[in-house]
Amino acid sequence: MDAKEIITFIKELERLKDTTRSAYTKKGRRESVAEHSWRLAMFALALSDELKSLDMNKVISMCLVHDLGEAYDGDISATVKVNHDKKVKKEEKGVERLTDALPPENQDAILALCKEYNKGETDEAKFVKALDKMETIIQHTQGTNPPGFDYTFNLTYGKEYELNDPLMKKIRKLIDLETKKKIDDNTP
Repeated sequence: MDAKEIITFIKELERLKDTTRSAYTKKGRRESVAEHSWRLAMFALALSDELKSLDMNKVISMCLVHDLGEAYDGDISATVKVNHDKKVKKEEKGVERLTDALPPENQDAILALCKEYNKGETDEAKFVKALDKMETIIQHTQGTNPPGFDYTFNLTYGKEYELNDPLMKKIRKLIDLETKKKIDDNTP
């Protein structure tokens, strides 16, 4: 890999700093994809000693790359119903485009992580998917959302990715309690 390739790739990644998600920060501005991916990776890192059966290098790498495909077409809220297969194909094309400056082996490695995440079949992918949903819900309860925000969606969001791990179940239970408090606080 030469220096120019890596700089070109890093510059292209800047798009994710400006690509916003449907979640809001505590100060009321829309969160970026880059911010979400960074905090997701930190979430995984904080749990790394608890789940020793997982390849944590792969997990953290997957956290960092799981939304790269949103660099060109943006984030689509989970509340919006779309054709999942088309969305995944479009995002994978986005990953290919974003990593185009990298040597093929690097590009292939990043795309493979994205595809593994999208399939959600390995233990690492299941873990990242579960954390991804939980991080989003935490942002929803922590952020200053617009009036009429649907907090009830959070109570079922990502439940299909729950892991059979006592700590992960406890974390999800606490997140759900925060959601219920938000619902109560916002009910007239």
